[in-house]
Amino acid sequence: MRASVSTAQDLGMPAIYLHLLAELLNTIGVDEQDLLLRVGLDPVRLQSTDRRVSQTQASEFVTRAIIESSEPGLGIMLARELKLPLHGALGTAVMSSRTLGDAMELMTRYLTLRVPHLRVCKRETGNLAWYVVNCDIDLGPLHGFIMDAMLFGCVSMGAQLTGSVIDGLRIVRRGTEPAYFQRFRSQIPVPVEFGATENALVIPVGRLSLPVRFTDDQLAASSKAQCEEALRQLTEDAGFACRVRRVIETSHPFPPKLARVAATLFVSERTLKRRLQEEDASFQQLVDQVRLERAQDLLRSTTMNLSQIADALGYADAANFTRAFKRWTGSSPSHYRISPPGPGLTNARRALATG
Repeated sequence: MRASVSTAQDLGMPAIYLHLLAELLNTIGVDEQDLLLRVGLDPVRLQSTDRRVSQTQASEFVTRAIIESSEPGLGIMLARELKLPLHGALGTAVMSSRTLGDAMELMTRYLTLRVPHLRVCKRETGNLAWYVVNCDIDLGPLHGFIMDAMLFGCVSMGAQLTGSVIDGLRIVRRGTEPAYFQRFRSQIPVPVEFGATENALVIPVGRLSLPVRFTDDQLAASSKAQCEEALRQLTEDAGFACRVRRVIETSHPFPPKLARVAATLFVSERTLKRRLQEEDASFQQLVDQVRLERAQDLLRSTTMNLSQIADALGYADAANFTRAFKRWTGSSPSHYRISPPGPGLTNARRALATG
């Protein structure tokens, strides 16, 4: 029996995909900022290819987006916006591949980095390569959205890689054709067949040798190594403390209350505290870790004054923020802003991580 979205291991979703979806909602007349804030997400924190959002929050946002836009075809619309660089290290590795087959092999191995709980299995039947997409969990009403974005996004990305739509490529889908699909059929440049027993991309084997336009062996090797490290880290970061931290990182308002984070993760406040304690962590410790990183980012990349930064981090005034920053790093925020980071900042992060 497959786990549900709320009970499965939460590996998070890339924040950039929710940012793209929010921009898409804006173009069709939905107040995306209001929707994000109601889900408890900070719009500014989503503009990153590396940051991840709790799957429970991502699922709530997508579900509300479909309902409030009255557009069940949002997954197809999102697929058109998925440019390769937005997929982080995996996108770079795929773009740098020598052939389409190499790119598909990378996608098969590292898909978890971008779409947790989806797996791609390849099989060859005669002169056709089938890339079958399976899901480890019960996505419920999100299943159609995720499959639309994944499969139709691959069609678009294949064209980006080779310079044109891949000749002979087709998509097969499980179940009956949904009513909304007819409105999009003319916009999809490959055949789509419903009524199959699986969801898959079907590509003539000969097309897998097509050259990729952006081939770069050195970049391919380095970005593949980044994918491998990211996959290892994602697996290691599957603990409860990491799940809590993801909610804290993208929360609005900041810092979030313990009760709201517990509700987001479908646990009681007592259980949240206990499970963090089991991992030698605490809620306040995680909040302070995120506060330190946000403070450093704001001091480096903005001209906000200390009062504005203090307000953004949830402090009553600049004096309280300054005292906390000195406690974490050993130096004042003003000194940090004009001086390059030193080993003390690494020590500060380590101290916060170990309590």
